[in-house]
Amino acid sequence: MIEETAQVVRVDGADVWVETRRRSTCSGCAAEKGCGTAALSKVLGNRRTLVRVLADMPLRVGDQVVIGIAEQALVRGSLAVYAVPLLLLLLGAVIGDMGAGRGLWDNGEAGSLVLGLGGLAAGLLWLKRFTRRIQNDAHYQPVVLRRGATVAVDGLGLQ
Repeated sequence: MIEETAQVVRVDGADVWVETRRRSTCSGCAAEKGCGTAALSKVLGNRRTLVRVLADMPLRVGDQVVIGIAEQALVRGSLAVYAVPLLLLLLGAVIGDMGAGRGLWDNGEAGSLVLGLGGLAAGLLWLKRFTRRIQNDAHYQPVVLRRGATVAVDGLGLQ
């Protein structure tokens, strides 16, 4: 389970929205000075990210929580986002090139381009359906694992 600390910023019925801060581990690495990733993290800074999480406990705005997502879900989600559209793009391009070799059209590059873009579009359409299907699946969504300390909200000291 990959864990991250977050703060609850909005509760809309069953939906809980938390804010996380993107942090870099570059400060713990000996190669920090000569690393491109360290330079990139300095440019991007500590950005905040708003995330919808699933929670089976009552939460209020300002609560500190620990959220988590299963490693397997992260790997599967990454493959869905990157590999499927890319593979369908390449498959379409190869089929387009093979069609030109068999005389289906005169220009092999045009066939590769058109069928490659068609494959990419099919991959993105599949991805849209996949994300809708897993939208509320606890296996693919970050979940609140435990509650942390409550903090002040807008200086009011709400608990």
